[in-house]
Amino acid sequence: MKIKMKEISDVGFQVNQDLRIFLFSLLLVVYCVTICGNLLIITLVSTSKNLHTPMYFFISQLSISDIFVISEIVPNLLYILLNNGGTITIIDCITQLYFFCACEACACFLLAVMSYDRYVAICNPLRYSAIMTRGYCIILTITSWLLGFSIILIHIIKTAKLHFCGPNIIDHLFCDIVPLLELACSDTSIIHLVVYVMGIPFVLIPTTIIVVSYTYIALAVLRISSSTGRQKAFSTCSSHLIVVSTFYWTMFSIYVVPSKGLTNTLSKILSLLYTVFTPLINPMIYSLRNKDIIKAIQRTFQKHVIW
Repeated sequence: MKIKMKEISDVGFQVNQDLRIFLFSLLLVVYCVTICGNLLIITLVSTSKNLHTPMYFFISQLSISDIFVISEIVPNLLYILLNNGGTITIIDCITQLYFFCACEACACFLLAVMSYDRYVAICNPLRYSAIMTRGYCIILTITSWLLGFSIILIHIIKTAKLHFCGPNIIDHLFCDIVPLLELACSDTSIIHLVVYVMGIPFVLIPTTIIVVSYTYIALAVLRISSSTGRQKAFSTCSSHLIVVSTFYWTMFSIYVVPSKGLTNTLSKILSLLYTVFTPLINPMIYSLRNKDIIKAIQRTFQKHVIW
C-alpha cells in the first residue's frame, strides 16, 4: 500500500562541503546584488521625473517580477546548501511552484507589452503620447499580472489534486513542474496536456507580439535615411532585445528543447541561469546601456553626497 507523503526532500547540489560553501557564498552575493539592483531601478523610476515614461514604468514592473522570482528560489536554495539538503511540505512545494510560474508568466506578458511600447514609439512617434497614456499603461500592467497569476492557477489546482507517494526525493533546485510530477502516483497525462495548452497564451502569444513588433520596428528603422537616426532608434530597443533574448533562450532550453539528453547537473545549471542569473543581469543591462538611468543614478548620488 502506497502512503501519501506530506514532505519532500530537496537534494539541491550534491557536492563536497568546500564547493557547497562556495556556491552558498556566490548565491548569497548574487541574491543581494539582484535585490539591490532591481530595487534601485524601481526607486529611480518612482522618484526621477525624467524616468516617468511608459518604457521605464514597464522596466520597473519587470524588476518587481525579478525580485519575486529570485526570492522564491534562492533563500530556500541557500538553506539546502547550508544543510546539505532540506525538506519541504507538499503544500509549500506547490505554493512555490505557483508563485514562480505566475511571476515568469507575468514576465512574458510584460516583455510583450514593452515590445509593443517600442513599436508605438518608433513606428508611430507622433501618436505615442496619445496612445501610451498613464491609464493605458496601468491597464496593460494590471492585465499582465492578472493573466500570469490566473492562467497558472489552472494547472496548479490540477497538480494539487494529484496523489504523491514516494519516492519523496526531488532531485532539483526547487519545486519545478517536471521534477514534481515525477513524484506523483496518479496519472499526470492531463497535467502535461494542460501545461502544453497553457503554453499558448503565456509563451506563444507574447512571443508572437514581440516578433511582429520588432519586425515592424526593423522595417521602420531601415527606412530612416541617416545612420545617426537609425542608430538612435535602435539604441532605444537594444537593451530590451538583450533581455528578451536572454529570457527566452534560457526558458526554451529548459522547457521546450527535449531534455532526454540532459544530465541532472546540466538541468540544474540551466535552471540556475534561468531563475537566478537572469534577474541579476536585467537591471545591469538596463542601467549600463541606458543613459537616462545612468544620469538618474548620478543625480541621486550627487544629491545625497552633497547633502
